[in-house]
Order: sequence, then C-alpha cells, then structure tokens
Amino acid sequence: MTYDRLVCANCASPVNEGRCPVCRANRERMQQESFLAGLNPMTLIALLTVLIAAVALLAHQTA
Repeated sequence: MTYDRLVCANCASPVNEGRCPVCRANRERMQQESFLAGLNPMTLIALLTVLIAAVALLAHQTA
C-alpha cells in the first residue's frame, strides 16, 4: 500500500504530509519497508506493462 493515500488516526491528516510525530514515524517506516512502497499504483501498472511488453518481444524474437 502506498502511504500517499493513508490518513493518520492521530491527527486526521494525510500521512505523507507528516504533520504529527505519528505520521512522520509511519511515513519513515513505510519508506524503509520496500523501495516499491513509495510508488503510486499508476507507476506500478506502467512498470508491469513495460515488463510484459519486454517479455513478449523476447519471446517473439526467440521463436
């Protein structure tokens, strides 16, 4: 899950703004969990599309 859509239960603001210590701590934790955690869903879809196209091109060239 990306943290840009999360709302803090402590201050009711978006977590990515980091308005309170709880937001900042959760934002830091989520950034350290995975390098893909900070990407938005559209970027992940675009990367997946490029990967599928590359595999299809490779399969077509070897056949």
